[in-house]
Amino acid sequence: MEFIISDDLLGTFVPIFVYWLYSGIYVLLGFFHNYRLHSKTEEDEKNLVSKSTVVRGVLFQQFVQAIVAIILFKVTGNEDGSSAVPKSWPMVALQFVTAMFVLDTWQYFAHRYMHHNKFLYRHIHSHHHRLVVPYAFGALYNHPVEGLLLDMVGGVLSFLASGMTPRVSIFFFSFATIKTVDDHCGLWLPGNLFHLLFRNNTAYHDLHHQLYGNKVNYSQPFFVTWDRILGTYMPYSLEKRAGGGFEARPKIE
Repeated sequence: MEFIISDDLLGTFVPIFVYWLYSGIYVLLGFFHNYRLHSKTEEDEKNLVSKSTVVRGVLFQQFVQAIVAIILFKVTGNEDGSSAVPKSWPMVALQFVTAMFVLDTWQYFAHRYMHHNKFLYRHIHSHHHRLVVPYAFGALYNHPVEGLLLDMVGGVLSFLASGMTPRVSIFFFSFATIKTVDDHCGLWLPGNLFHLLFRNNTAYHDLHHQLYGNKVNYSQPFFVTWDRILGTYMPYSLEKRAGGGFEARPKIE
């Protein structure tokens, strides 16, 4: 008897598995202090929430995320339950680019609004900013309402607008997950392709988590386009810390 896992199930659970796998790698790499953007002492002293609470929060968000994904694939799937195969690689590339743009656009404006609306920031978005010193598996630590509005609604919109299939979504949302984890990893490792290819990266997002960066660098997870267009772009410079590692500082252009 042949056992086949559907694209719907893979699209639901592979990004979750990728999240913990990639985060786990960064947990191990966190002991390389010469590549950290903050010291381990800063991480322990400045963050306002325990790691166990973060893990529980992320697992709950991923539980809701899985339910949303299953419903989305069910509603948009073929009547016979099969998954459409992408027509061509150029089409897949176009779907990726479209989904990246839609997700970036939704995240920028929703994220920015949560910072400017005092009620939403105090009661919802401030949960994420309890991690003043970000780390990898805290990337999706949010208030449940934020997880639903920013991440899940943004994901649904990017899926629908791009016209991607569940099979393509496995790769797109795994890629988006890896990028989001990388942006929060707190490490500036040599040869990291995300740092080379994306201006929106670990150091860029680290500035946003600091008090002076609370009203800038809203863009996530891919490009800095909306920050540049709307005047919320704060570039960074990397300086070596006396005690080892690096520090991301605002750069005056």
